[in-house]
Amino acid sequence: MSNALAGGPADFGRELLASAVDGTDPDEHPLRHVSDLAARRARTQAWPQWADPDVVRAFTDRGIGVPWTHQVQAADLAYSGRHVVLSTGTASGKSLGYQLPILTTLAADPRARALYLAPTKALGHDQLRAAQSLTDAVASLSDVAPCSYDGDSSTDARRFARERSRWIFSNPDMIHLSLLRNHARWAVFLRNLKFVVVDECHYYRGIFGSNVAMVLRRLVRLCARYAPGGVGPTVIFASATTSSPAATASELLGHTVTEVTDDGSPQGGRTVALWEPALRQDVTGENGAPVRRSAGSEAARVMADLMAEGARTLTFVRSRRGAELTALGARARLEDVAPDLVELVASYRAGYLAEDRRALERALLDGELRGLATTNALELGVDIAGLDAVVLAGFPGTVTSFWQQAGRAGRRGQSALIILIARDDPLDTFLVHHPAALLERPIERVVIDPSNPYVLGPQLLCAATELPLTEAEVRTWDAEAVADELVDDGLLRRRPSGYFPAPGLDPHAAVDIRGSTGGQIAILETGTGRMLGSTGAGQAPSSVHPGAVYLHQGESYVVDALDFEDGVAFVHAEDPGYSTSARELTDITVTGPGERRTIGPVTVGFVPVCVSHTVVGFLRRRLDGEVIDFVDLDMPTHSLQTMAVMCAIEPEALQDKGIGDTSVPGSLHAAEHAAIGLLPLVASCDRGDIGGVSTAVGPETGTPTIFVYDGHPGGAGFAERGHEQIITWWDATAAAIEACECPAGCPSCVQSPKCGNGNDPLDKAGAITVLRLVVDELSAHA
Repeated sequence: MSNALAGGPADFGRELLASAVDGTDPDEHPLRHVSDLAARRARTQAWPQWADPDVVRAFTDRGIGVPWTHQVQAADLAYSGRHVVLSTGTASGKSLGYQLPILTTLAADPRARALYLAPTKALGHDQLRAAQSLTDAVASLSDVAPCSYDGDSSTDARRFARERSRWIFSNPDMIHLSLLRNHARWAVFLRNLKFVVVDECHYYRGIFGSNVAMVLRRLVRLCARYAPGGVGPTVIFASATTSSPAATASELLGHTVTEVTDDGSPQGGRTVALWEPALRQDVTGENGAPVRRSAGSEAARVMADLMAEGARTLTFVRSRRGAELTALGARARLEDVAPDLVELVASYRAGYLAEDRRALERALLDGELRGLATTNALELGVDIAGLDAVVLAGFPGTVTSFWQQAGRAGRRGQSALIILIARDDPLDTFLVHHPAALLERPIERVVIDPSNPYVLGPQLLCAATELPLTEAEVRTWDAEAVADELVDDGLLRRRPSGYFPAPGLDPHAAVDIRGSTGGQIAILETGTGRMLGSTGAGQAPSSVHPGAVYLHQGESYVVDALDFEDGVAFVHAEDPGYSTSARELTDITVTGPGERRTIGPVTVGFVPVCVSHTVVGFLRRRLDGEVIDFVDLDMPTHSLQTMAVMCAIEPEALQDKGIGDTSVPGSLHAAEHAAIGLLPLVASCDRGDIGGVSTAVGPETGTPTIFVYDGHPGGAGFAERGHEQIITWWDATAAAIEACECPAGCPSCVQSPKCGNGNDPLDKAGAITVLRLVVDELSAHA
């Protein structure tokens, strides 16, 4: 265990941590790193002179005597008409940064309008309530009538929003499907739209983010079309602390955005502990690999012990089912250590009614609840403040999300404890052994690629049906080639004045901006026909294949049948006591030259590929990680045209490093698995967004090659980011494998739950050698 900044201000956090460690077996030593983060004093600034006095009074009446420096800086930029992104920590009052200029403008101009966009309805509704409270307190804002405009809004509510509301709270999906599609009916709103707020903008990444970027550009161009003088709205982005927020926001908007990142809010001292569960001695995993105690069960025990010490504790887990199980596990532990607290722990997740969520939030804040196990439903926006401890059952996928969740503890001057409990995952392994990658400046960046033709083509059709595209707009969006293809396909018609849609074209409904491709598979309950949800046709073979365990709002279902022709999967309610993970066979073909560079025996590139997937079966695992069996499936093959980062290594170089012909397949295979797990370190993706293939005989020259590709048609930008950061990425991958204490490979380093070959062959030592060889060659010529 390393120890940074020992003797810091977070003595209470240290005391809580000691109690959590005391609850472990004496032979276990789970702590890998502990840091004490110093408290931060508040820095304030006077209210801007331009701010409406009645609006300022509404804030001061709510206890905000004076704003923090970053709030004023962002508000000043927005009020002056500059696009701005406010990127500061959790609960740093980012809302005031956009509320102040919007409310002041609405008070001064009775025709002015504002639009707020959030990635989730729950967050949008939270912000709507705050806006309603503020406008109710200011007489000159009595006609603003803030209201929601989303998929749950009734027909009357939608008409009211369009005709009467001056501040609408919505989401990008609704703007795409309804407002832009029917923009003529929204002419008054668009003509007078002064501000657009894009909240939690770090959430918009990959295909979803690329689509949202085009939705924002379409919105701004229509506003310019309606507004006097062609002046569109000022856009205010709010983001968690992340790398390069101005660059990310500028990519989303297509215009220059100024960043505000110097956080002036106070922060209590915090102890951050990185915790790795011990390897179990009583069970083994696939191919006899060791299995760690699950992060969820470890988190349940830790939460119970912290509650017993009097700490109000929030535990983040990865799934709805996990939230329920963690709460149950904590109750079972409390039966032994503090029976009087058993009823003071609960679970919280998406799918609960708003009033139930509010009741849980109040109970936690008031101390009526001592512990709450939650999904990331409590990560975005919800005002949970000043808790004593936050436990994370597994790294949440990005450093940004880690700090969002960790920020729920120790705020507003209080000290607190944050514990990250590593899952059986290479990225978790790397982070708990290399704390600087987590606790220092993040290197990951939000990745979008609006130029992806699979995104850009449908978005161009939507834009053209809204308003014919000019040559200048097509050039600005770098869309000439895609537009020409649409003309060749008869979907667009080119005229001297620009691009016009073919008659009868109505493309909006066919565009799912959340990123599913190939249509949707409806998930229906057998017998009742009740629709539980849906999934993209591309993801269906691995997620809702026959026999798969499907989770919906904390309830477990087993898939009975999957019908691609009718677009349905039938499931029945059952908790079988195990989880399933699909196994896929994958083949890959390079379809173009892309970008390549050869350095000594190593060639790295970013290339177009065609990947074919066939789900051949699925593995059943008990909830403690033990493998039960493998079940064969007969599923159709699906092909994907996408982008990949590739690395080819001359066989002689491998031989020189001691990797003989028989060791090459296992070494490449293990390196590929671990590299997939570590890509989120440099690109803000989930492991499910990407895939990989390794082969001892490459598809072009027969050279041993590793590919990591984007799991979306045309690419999502993740592989490109990996190509740009391959030295950092692969160096971290080697370090993660080296840090794992298992003898020959396990899920914490080189095994993959999606491997179509049953994680065989895998050569852990050979993988380290391959990765170090590539990093050394590239670094020598960097």
